[in-house]
Amino acid sequence: MKVFSDAQVKDALPWKELILQLRDAFAKGVSQPLRTAHTIPVPGEPDASFLAMPAWEEGGKLAVKILFIAPGNSARNLPAVNASVIVFDAVTGQAEAAMEGGELTARRTAATSALAAELMARENVKNLLIVGAGTIAGNLIPAHRAVRDYNSVQIWARRPEQAQALAAQFDDCVTAITDLDTAVAQADVIAAATITNDPLIKGALLKDGAHLDLVGGFTTEMREADNEALERASGGIIVDTYDGAMAEAGDITQPLAEGVIARDDIAGDMAELCRGEAQPRKSDTQITVFKSVGAAIEDFVAARMTAAS
Repeated sequence: MKVFSDAQVKDALPWKELILQLRDAFAKGVSQPLRTAHTIPVPGEPDASFLAMPAWEEGGKLAVKILFIAPGNSARNLPAVNASVIVFDAVTGQAEAAMEGGELTARRTAATSALAAELMARENVKNLLIVGAGTIAGNLIPAHRAVRDYNSVQIWARRPEQAQALAAQFDDCVTAITDLDTAVAQADVIAAATITNDPLIKGALLKDGAHLDLVGGFTTEMREADNEALERASGGIIVDTYDGAMAEAGDITQPLAEGVIARDDIAGDMAELCRGEAQPRKSDTQITVFKSVGAAIEDFVAARMTAAS
């Protein structure tokens, strides 16, 4: 059985090829049951989460990711997500590869976000705002730059020093900012990767035609954008998968429960978007939203690419 380190996984997943293979897989589909999730209490800290996410292609490969998400790790300067992935032959059941899951998770998440922006954002976008400065946020920058040419990339984080440290890893077009509201009002594309229950992005500030990418929230309590953001995007909302988003994404479940948006305001999922069956952008002034909670198909694609490298 092959074993891949995070560094080897990174080398196996170049952005443009990963985005292309994700688009093809979403369009064709794989088997992916709803992930199992368990809450793990951590004394004196926010609860952690343990998840198992399998996906397979009939007669091909099966990949399963197990991960532990520890929100308290940010205070320890450790990644919030710790994961491993195993690839099996879906016919014989033989394990073929094992790999560290941190880099895989970050890259497949960012690549799916960029794929959504490629298909939903306006063609002439110039300003990208990243909300958050963790591992996922650091990957969102090159992923989004692989599908659009940005003149400016701004990073905001609750801890300004983290935003500054992340910006320093890139060229001069990438800068750290401290005024989130002003940046939201100016951004053409906003990609948020935070773990928060209190919405950071105010819908009233979104400019006409903006594309909003919500990556961080993965429970019904978490919110990255307020109700007005979802209301303004009515009809222009895409989710990664219906099963995941409708059960787990607070940015979707809360405004639905409160009647702020209706089920018909969700234009489709990533499979329908990649097949051209969902058309969320009606005009250059339409605000669009992509809500990601993470799907096993993304791990499957990234793990299959890595195992074959």
